[in-house]
Amino acid sequence: MAARLCGGGRPGRARRPPPRPAAVAEAMAAAGGGSGAEGGSGGGKEGEERPGASWYLAACRRYGVTPVSRVLGRAGGPRLAVGHRGLGPQGAKALALFLMVNTSVNNLNLSDNWLQGEGAAVIAEMLKENCYISAVDLSNNKLGAEGAKAFSGMLLQNTTIVSLQLSGNEFDDHAAKYLADALIANSKVEILDLSYNMLGDKAGEVLGMAIAENIGLKELKISWNHFCSQGAAALAKGLGANIYLKVLDVSYNGFDNSGAAALGEALKTNSVLEELNISNNRISVEGALRFALGLKENKTLKNLNMTRNPMQSEGCFGILKALQANSDTSVEILDLPISAMTGTQSLEKCRSIPMDERPV
Repeated sequence: MAARLCGGGRPGRARRPPPRPAAVAEAMAAAGGGSGAEGGSGGGKEGEERPGASWYLAACRRYGVTPVSRVLGRAGGPRLAVGHRGLGPQGAKALALFLMVNTSVNNLNLSDNWLQGEGAAVIAEMLKENCYISAVDLSNNKLGAEGAKAFSGMLLQNTTIVSLQLSGNEFDDHAAKYLADALIANSKVEILDLSYNMLGDKAGEVLGMAIAENIGLKELKISWNHFCSQGAAALAKGLGANIYLKVLDVSYNGFDNSGAAALGEALKTNSVLEELNISNNRISVEGALRFALGLKENKTLKNLNMTRNPMQSEGCFGILKALQANSDTSVEILDLPISAMTGTQSLEKCRSIPMDERPV
């Protein structure tokens, strides 16, 4: 692979030159496509900033796929959205060759294209060369462990991507090891979505350690996975040690009471988290009361969602009392399972405690 042409690329700096044609030639040759001269650079002058569509058309012919009209008809804007197009691995190869020499796209949406691990590997290789794309959405592509491994390797090199959407990709505990390696090594990704996967307790253990060491992530979504008590405890431990994460969504898992208690302990030491969603986690009265102990000491949390948990009125009141007892609490938005309240009197009692009525 040709040397990666990554400069600063931040707003206000001079634009970096596009990847050299040699990089594309080598990529096409590696894919079994020859020298890469076919298709040229779109008829433009040598070294022009944005090569024409002929690169993409040549790649489509080479891989025997139908070109996507949205790619051919785009006006050169920063966002390229080609989700739900059924690209498959071959279509991904053609698009990757086009993106390898493109310098205008910085937001790429390839969601729901059945790319699988093979397609993910191709896109990952492209992102090692492309230093302009900063936001990538590869949700619902059946990437599996092979795809997780490919993207982990890419994130060890890429310093441009700040937002990565990988939800619904059948990532399991095996894939988590690769994801954890990337989280530990990469400090540039700020938003990561791993929701709607199959990550379990073993994944929680490795991801928890990675969260503790990560120094760049600001928003993490791991809702709709298979985390239970053991995995929840490991994740909470990592949260307690993290000093960067501001938004965490662990909703629709199975944290249970022990997981809620572990999160409460994490909130005692964490001084950066601002938003936490633990809705639908089988947290009962016991778990809510143990979680509330952390709320008595936390000073940074602003938005807390605990809906769809069987906390009953006792658990809800415990949360409210903990916040009232904390004169330094920052909570502004609080969602509790009001449906768990029994009777009009209890409901009114819950609603009648303003968040700004704190003891002096």
